[in-house]
Amino acid sequence: MPLRIACDLDGTLADMELALQRQAETLFGADVDLRGGSTLPLAPLQSPSSFDAPADAPVPASPAAPRRPLTELERRKLWSHVATLENFWSGLREIESGAVARLAAVAAAHRWEVIFLTQRPGGAGDTAQRQSQEWLRANGFELPSVFVMNGSRGRVADAFALDAVVDDRPDNCLDVVTDSTARALLVWRDEPGTVPPGAKRTGITVVFSFDEALDLLERLTARRRKPESVLGRVRNAIGI
Repeated sequence: MPLRIACDLDGTLADMELALQRQAETLFGADVDLRGGSTLPLAPLQSPSSFDAPADAPVPASPAAPRRPLTELERRKLWSHVATLENFWSGLREIESGAVARLAAVAAAHRWEVIFLTQRPGGAGDTAQRQSQEWLRANGFELPSVFVMNGSRGRVADAFALDAVVDDRPDNCLDVVTDSTARALLVWRDEPGTVPPGAKRTGITVVFSFDEALDLLERLTARRRKPESVLGRVRNAIGI
């Protein structure tokens, strides 16, 4: 039976943090640091040098320059500002170039059923769902199913009888392993030594790129296609 997979968008495939950092610098100055003291769920910040930035994009502050965290009031103002931007969600960049297209190709090859999960708030322009669908289509995934949700992703995984959920947030992955039988794949792009210590202990599988997550899901698919030995079941349980 083909895998049934859910995949997060922001921080897993789409670089929301980079876009928010640019907007924050426009509003509050080039010395602000979106991650410092953050209570917002954000993806690791991709270096602006990894792509050709638009000519009118704010110039990021030098890594050596003092940076300050946004205040909670500034964070609220930032999100209020983002809500006024036309189709903000459809203009994000991929974190890993070509990841969406590879997911589409691998899913088609293995006949996976894929749903995309997001908690994006609404704003100006199309709905968050429509913008997300357009973004996925533009990056190579035709006819994507997008579920804009709140609450536990584990309950979604349980309701949809999912086999795996790919996400960049430890709390979402914990929900998955707590509230469902789905396998939680945590995409952790910071240093390996900074992985939350309880992640593996709670049954979360940690990977360090979306590409690695796809490799692991392909291995799971291959195991489903042949009778599994006792050793194979042990390897599957510990994420080898």
